[in-house]
Amino acid sequence: MKLNTLFTTAAATALLAGAALAEPVTLRIQTHYATEHPTGQRLAQWVDDVQTMSNGDITIEMFYSSPIVGTTETFDAAINGILDCDATGGAYQTGKNPAFQFVGDIMGGYETGWQQYSWLYYGGGYDAAQELYNEFNMQLIGWSIYGQESLSSSSPIATIADLQGWKFRSPPGMQTEIFEKLGSSPIVMDFTEVFTALETGIIEGADASGLANNVGLGLYDLVSHATYPGFHSMPSDHLACNLDVWNGLTESQRRIIETAWQKLSFQIALYNDRANAAAAAELTANGVTLHDLSAEDRATFRAVAQEAWADWATRSPEAAALVDSHVAYMTELGLIN
Repeated sequence: MKLNTLFTTAAATALLAGAALAEPVTLRIQTHYATEHPTGQRLAQWVDDVQTMSNGDITIEMFYSSPIVGTTETFDAAINGILDCDATGGAYQTGKNPAFQFVGDIMGGYETGWQQYSWLYYGGGYDAAQELYNEFNMQLIGWSIYGQESLSSSSPIATIADLQGWKFRSPPGMQTEIFEKLGSSPIVMDFTEVFTALETGIIEGADASGLANNVGLGLYDLVSHATYPGFHSMPSDHLACNLDVWNGLTESQRRIIETAWQKLSFQIALYNDRANAAAAAELTANGVTLHDLSAEDRATFRAVAQEAWADWATRSPEAAALVDSHVAYMTELGLIN
């Protein structure tokens, strides 16, 4: 009994000694979200979770609304040591490598955020994406996905055929290629210009954000149709850290950051599911028509999207690897035959 007590005491002493070796760290992280934005609020909770669980061993300086460098430059700032981590999104980095499209917004791929998360954690996605990030001396920690985006329109979008000739605001990149193949007329413009462009009739509709966010933008004061649930776009934000900084943390510190980020990710998904459902009820009551495309039309969109994926896959070996990984997992899920 005394010998067991001796071993137990020795083990406890060793654990305490190991914990004492951890050097307190401060991580400087930038996000494009404002403090009052729902995602910004959950990032603040993540900061508190990490600092509390680490018992003050990790301090996080979170810079909201991209005050240090421009949003698209956050990744480079982390690479170069101006920041330690980037809490924006991989889609901003397609200029570095087209493969970032497939960790930022797969376009027409998964039906739900949960399917997309499952690719990352159970479909080989994390390892496939990590190879891309590591090439830039960065470490992907995790994603946050707020769900499918909704198209807003002055005319019905009840079927794929309704996209023929549809003139709408589009973000740049692969999306414009997909919608052009479907006969639409995407116009790339800044997010801030959407309301005025709709108001003046320059565009008939917009790909702006999720349904609840579109309500906040006031889009349905101008148009009376929307797709819900969405089908075309489900962007993922990321947390990515300088690889040297990440490797300099203890295993305990890394686990705390990763675990807290998974909580953040799922809270964002859950919050937006509820917010979008509430927005849908409100809009329906106010006379806005919500269109849910049929399974056949969704499959048609995905087939056209696959043509764009295949083209982008030729643009870098890393893009090809990620496309292959997504296609294999979507096939496993039954989304692709």
